[in-house]
Formats: sequence, structure tokens, C-alpha cells
Amino acid sequence: MTNKLDRLQRRIGYQFKDQELLLLALTHRSFAGRNNERLEFLGDSILNFIAAEALFQRFPQAREGQLSRLRARLVKGVTLAELAKGFELGDHLRLGSGELKSGGFRRESILADATEALIGGIYLDAGMEAARERVLAWLDQHIEALTLVDTNKDPKTRLQEFLQSRQCELPRYEVIDSSGEAHCRVFRVDCRVSLLGDPTFGEGNSRRLAEQQAAQQALIALGVEKHND
Repeated sequence: MTNKLDRLQRRIGYQFKDQELLLLALTHRSFAGRNNERLEFLGDSILNFIAAEALFQRFPQAREGQLSRLRARLVKGVTLAELAKGFELGDHLRLGSGELKSGGFRRESILADATEALIGGIYLDAGMEAARERVLAWLDQHIEALTLVDTNKDPKTRLQEFLQSRQCELPRYEVIDSSGEAHCRVFRVDCRVSLLGDPTFGEGNSRRLAEQQAAQQALIALGVEKHND
């Protein structure tokens, strides 16, 4: 176990003084009553502050709305899950048997939550400067890629920002079918939004395209956007 945790700490670029904090950050609620949810709550707040501070400094001419949109892109679950996959965090999560069987170590929401819990753990272990240094190092390439000129948001981003502006849960996407040969597969995805009674659907030759189409249909169903006739 110690060797595995050492490898993980090398990947994240931080060595915990209190190894119990690291274990707690890796503990999903399905595993034990004492789990990473409180650390996740703390890490989420710290992450949002660090991202806001970095964007405030990087884009001195940006308006509040622009900064909010850029921050939403930086701290969204997909970004955090990508970081977690780079750390191979899923291999170290402590999950209950049900989550293990259902592939919880690959689930983006669980990976994103654990990443936030790590941030909370680093803060408690060494303070704000250590947390800021690690978060900025992890997000460096994402921050560098941001620009205020990027106004052509995709449907998934538009849907997420609409729901966030109303303090609603984020949409959930799930592949419900895939067919065809490996070189020309067609994916069918549903999109579930708390404001809609029924899911919306999308199809495409990649999961991403199918999700974008499902998100577009959700925006139409919500009355946010109109059909392109």
C-alpha cells in the first residue's frame, strides 16, 4: 500500500506529511462512514478561489461574466477527471464493493470529487500556498489555453452554464447504445437534466459528438434555444 501511495504522490507532485489525510481523500462514501466528502467540499472552495485569482491576474481587462465563464471551464468535472486520469487516481481509490463492480474507479464524477478532496487534503496538510502551487501546476496547460476571444461555445458548455446560472445540478450523459464496425461506430447517448422530466438524445460517430447533440436537444427542450430549420 505504501509503495502505491508513494507512486501516486510522485504523480501529483506532493508528499503528504499526514498520510491519513491522503487516505481520507481517496475514500469514497461507499467504502466507509468517514469518507472524502468533507475534504471535497473544502477542496472545491479552494479550487474555485485559486482559479478565480489566477484568472483575475491573467485577464485584467475581462468582465465579471467572462471571468465566471472561464472559471467554470477550468473547474468543471471533466477537467478534474482528466487530471485524475493523468494521476491514475482511479487505481488508488477506496471504493465499496458495489462501486468497484460497477466501475466506479472510472466514473468521472467520482474522479473529479477525489481530485477536489486531494486539494482539500493538501491545504490541511501544508496550507494555502502549497495548495495554490499544486493547483496552478496541474491546471497550467488549461489556463494557458484560455482566451477571451472564445465565444463559440459548444452545446455541452452552453447547457452547463445555463444550469449553473440557475444553481441546478449538472447534466448527466450516458451511452445507451453503440453499433457498427469499429471504424464507423454510431453512439447513442441520453442527457438527463433535473429541469426536464424526460431525457434528450443524441447520435454521432463518437461519444463526444453524441453528447453534444443530446445537449443541443436539451437546450431546445428547455426553451433556451430554437430548432435550426
